[in-house]
Amino acid sequence: MRFRRNKVVYDVVIIGSGPGGYVCAIKAAQLGLKVAVVEKRDTLGGTCLNVGCIPSKALLQASEIYAELSKGFDSIGIKVRRPELDIAEMMSHKQSVVNANITGLTFLFKKNKIIHFVGTGSLLQSGKVEVIEQNGRKKVLETKNIVLATGSKAAAIPGVDISFDEKVIVSSTGALSLRTVPKSMIVIGAGVIGSELGSLWQRLGTKVIVIDFLDKVLGRMDRELSKTFQKCMEAKGIIYRLCMKIIAVKKEQKGVVVSFESAQGVSLFHERADVVLVATGRDPFTEGLCLEEVGVLLDGDGRIKIDKNWRTSVAGVYALGDVVTGPMLAHKAEDEGIAVAEILSGKGGHVNFDVIPSVVYTQPEIASVGKTEEELKAAGIAYKIGKFPFTSNGRARVNGHTDGFVKILACAKTDRVLGGHIIGFCAGEMIHEIAVLMEFCGSSEDLGRICHAHPTLSEAVREAALSTFSEPIHA
Repeated sequence: MRFRRNKVVYDVVIIGSGPGGYVCAIKAAQLGLKVAVVEKRDTLGGTCLNVGCIPSKALLQASEIYAELSKGFDSIGIKVRRPELDIAEMMSHKQSVVNANITGLTFLFKKNKIIHFVGTGSLLQSGKVEVIEQNGRKKVLETKNIVLATGSKAAAIPGVDISFDEKVIVSSTGALSLRTVPKSMIVIGAGVIGSELGSLWQRLGTKVIVIDFLDKVLGRMDRELSKTFQKCMEAKGIIYRLCMKIIAVKKEQKGVVVSFESAQGVSLFHERADVVLVATGRDPFTEGLCLEEVGVLLDGDGRIKIDKNWRTSVAGVYALGDVVTGPMLAHKAEDEGIAVAEILSGKGGHVNFDVIPSVVYTQPEIASVGKTEEELKAAGIAYKIGKFPFTSNGRARVNGHTDGFVKILACAKTDRVLGGHIIGFCAGEMIHEIAVLMEFCGSSEDLGRICHAHPTLSEAVREAALSTFSEPIHA
């Protein structure tokens, strides 16, 4: 820390305290830098901790337990009466989990001597950040470097006028705070957010219809996993209307009407529901940062342009997370936060964007890392496939979760693993074995020859690897 004209000069001021911002702040402080973070919310953690990743997983877990209890366990010798749902208590549990995480993050800021300003931050120029506090007062922070980590916001539907009231027409934020279980819900968007939240409310008893413009669910996900996932969700009662374009979303005295037509514009349809969830993706949040005024350039998608070291077009200003190119994932932002902190400390920060896993926290879970079949075909890369179903895995049978499979894609010439895809119980935990393998340029044979404990779900990963370079043992 230096002093100039009786003012503190920080080594770095970070605008935004989501996963990218707070991880960058903690790592920078650990490396000896004087750090300040500007956050418009009263609480740290950004969208992810407050109204995204953490609360959604708390409700997904609770709804999964409720659904399992509702089915009963007679077949394994456990008799329970039908569970009673207390949605208010479930929401209270969700908030307690969020509060615990906020408390933990606040402690980490204090532990690492990170200064936290509550207010809206914007750029004055390179080296200066203006903070408008909640009471309207303004202050200027002087700093050697600025990091923009303001995250993203719910995307609108182009050409469709939608007014969110977060009660009947809701974004993901409102969908995590409904006071009653709606009888019916239309989910616009079959991506990750729509799939997770749609499945959450379906488990609690809501009739769910999912509408999407694409011809497959989960967008860029491996098509084989997408098809399997859709079949699993349809078996649970979720209805899909794919290849459809939304025309209008109109709130009525009771509920809402969604009008949509086939992608070819041939047929017009109308669906009514108690609640409509608009889950058409996320847009980078850059409003109010005064980027244009100081010369920070954006790309055609409204994201901040950066070089390979996360530097923007203005000296001393960096950007990371959802406001820059790449997948909008909390852990991608975290890794970028660490890399930027290391660069600011004179070290060599790096992120391997070819090995960033993604997880859909439905049941069954879906997890992927690396290339899909479609991407390898488009790139003209010769590949081989290894698959293993959970129906042939002993632990999966014991657990009663035999849906899905493990799929490994490897280079046809070198056997180097290029992608891994899992649909099944605990897929989000198992995918990291493949991620570690890929990070060190491992082959399917490398993985297939590693001894795995028996009986475990992870044996299915090994069997898929065996299937890629040779033959599986148990299928």
